[in-house]
Amino acid sequence: MLSDEELLRYSRQILLKQVDVEGQLRLKQSRVLIVGLGGLGSPVALYLAAAGVGELHLADFDTLDLTNLQRQIVHDNRSLGLHKVDSAMARLEALNPQVRLVPHRSGLDADSLGAAVAGVDLVLDCTDNFGIREAVNAACVAAKKPLVSGAAIRLEGQLSVFDPRDAASPCYHCLYGHGSEAELTCSEAGVIGPLVGLVGSLQALEALKLLAGFGEPLVGRLLLIDAFSSRFRELRVKRDPACAVCGRADG
Repeated sequence: MLSDEELLRYSRQILLKQVDVEGQLRLKQSRVLIVGLGGLGSPVALYLAAAGVGELHLADFDTLDLTNLQRQIVHDNRSLGLHKVDSAMARLEALNPQVRLVPHRSGLDADSLGAAVAGVDLVLDCTDNFGIREAVNAACVAAKKPLVSGAAIRLEGQLSVFDPRDAASPCYHCLYGHGSEAELTCSEAGVIGPLVGLVGSLQALEALKLLAGFGEPLVGRLLLIDAFSSRFRELRVKRDPACAVCGRADG
């Protein structure tokens, strides 16, 4: 059940007929893994905590430096030099002490990543490392857990949802294969802060839709954002039956 305090705290989204008390209860009972607490993971973590997702697993192995503060809004100047997980936990606890926070401070290997993914209901990929993205995708496919994937670099953003519970859904590897610009990061190419905020906010929205059970998630669709011209495009993405990660032999 929701307490009187929870009913008041979440009243504005409970008023939505698409959410209501039932949807808010689903959020309270949900467990989510956020991989990366940088530019994308910052708004994701803040909005999911504010919305009342019951348990947030926070994964990042990095520490905070001054160049991060231009876009990584869950952190602040007082946290410079701290582990990003610890910095984010302090901010999220202050925002909503009712949310349970589970830290993952070290890099996740194949076994620990598999266990972390299996222990939650949904995963958000908020990293800028192609190798980590591939590993997270493979773990989500194996555990049949939905993956909300976002990316932003320079003045371009992308967003999609991969849901292995849906037989028609592609996975990350179906779309990107072995990648392009695989190791190009924001530190090398640059990025504008509000763009990662926009992509991360949309990732949080997709997660809430999946967890609370409303709306039409971006499964089988890739949203492309051109921040330079403020234009949005959408591409259809089909599952690859020969995908090395999610493909199945059809005989």
